[in-house]
Amino acid sequence: MAQGSSNQGSEEIAAVERLVASYGRIREQLAKVVVGQERVVEELLMTLFCRGHCILEGVPGLAKTLLIRTVARTMNLRFSRIQFTPDLMPSDITGTEVIEEDKATGSRSLRFVRGPIFANVVLADEVNRTPPKTQSALLEAMQEQQVTAGGSTHALPDPFFVLATQNPIEQEGTYPLPEAQLDRFIAKILVDYPSEEEELEIVKLTTAADASAVEAQLTAEEIIQLQRIVRKVPCSDHVIRYAMTLARWTRRGKGEVPSFVDDYVAWGAGPRASQHLVMAGKARALLRGRYYVSTEDIRQVAHSVLRHRVITNFNAEADGVDSDRVIDLLIEKAPRDASETIDESLAGRVFAPDKERAGERD
Repeated sequence: MAQGSSNQGSEEIAAVERLVASYGRIREQLAKVVVGQERVVEELLMTLFCRGHCILEGVPGLAKTLLIRTVARTMNLRFSRIQFTPDLMPSDITGTEVIEEDKATGSRSLRFVRGPIFANVVLADEVNRTPPKTQSALLEAMQEQQVTAGGSTHALPDPFFVLATQNPIEQEGTYPLPEAQLDRFIAKILVDYPSEEEELEIVKLTTAADASAVEAQLTAEEIIQLQRIVRKVPCSDHVIRYAMTLARWTRRGKGEVPSFVDDYVAWGAGPRASQHLVMAGKARALLRGRYYVSTEDIRQVAHSVLRHRVITNFNAEADGVDSDRVIDLLIEKAPRDASETIDESLAGRVFAPDKERAGERD
C-alpha cells in the first residue's frame, strides 16, 4: 500500500514538472501570435489550472479574442465563440429541442440540439452587451458544468472554461453583470495597451506573412490531472489567514476593518474570494515550480481575484479611488509578520505518502 502511494506521489511530482515545462512551451507558442501581455497570459493560465472562469477587460484591438483562441489551440481543446448581442436568447447559448420526424415510420420525437456552450473553452465575447436573462444562461454552466433544457440535464465537456470579455469604454446599451454572476469568475484580468516596442512588433507581425502555426502542448486529460494536483498543494494556516484577512477587510462595518474601507467601499468580497485567493496562489506557485504557497503568491493574485468583488461607493468615485487602489492599500496594511520559512519546509513533501508525513510529524 505504501509503495503504491509512493509511486502515485512520484507520478504527481513528475506531472508538476511537465506542467512547468509545458507552461514555458505554451508561452513560446503564444508569443508566435500574441506580442507581450505576459502578466495577462500568466493570470489566464492560472485561472484555467484552478478549474475556473475569468473576465478579460480591455479596449478593442488588444488581442483578447486572439489570445483566448490561441490558448485553446495550445491545449488542444475545443473552442467556441459566442458573440453577445442585445437580441441573444438563452437557447442560442445552451441549445434547444427540435421536433424530429422519422420518415420511415412517420413518428415524431424531440431531439436536443446542442448550443455553442458545449465546448471546452467558451469565449463569451462582450458578455455585458446582452440582458441579464441571457447572461444567466451561463450561471448553471459555470457552477455545475451542465445545462438544463426541456426538463433534461446535459453534462458539459471536461475541462470546461468560460472566458468572458468586456469593453470598458462603451457603456451605452450595455448590461453590467449581476454581482452573483461576477462572483463566479475567479479573476478579472485587465488588458492594457502595449508598450511602444511591443506595438512595433505587433504591427510588423500582423502586416507581414501569416503567423507561424501554433502547436498543442497539453491534452484535455493532462489538464484535468493538473487541475487535481493544484488542489493538493499545501498551504500553511498563516497563508490562508493572510488571504482571509485581505478578503475580510473589504467588508464594511464587519469587525475591525481599516478606516479607508469604511470610507470608500460599499460592498466587500464574500467567502468565495478567500477560496479563490488560495486556489490562485496554489496555481501560481506550481507554475513557478514550487510545491508550497507563500504570502507573496497571495499578494500577486490579489488584484485579479478581488477587483470585481470590491464595490466602491460615491466617496471613492469623488476622490478618484477605484477597487485596485483599495486593494493596494489593503496589501500595504495587511500584516506580514509570519515567517515564510514555514512554507519552504514543505518543498519536496507535497505529494509524499500519508504514512511518511505522519512519521515525520512523530
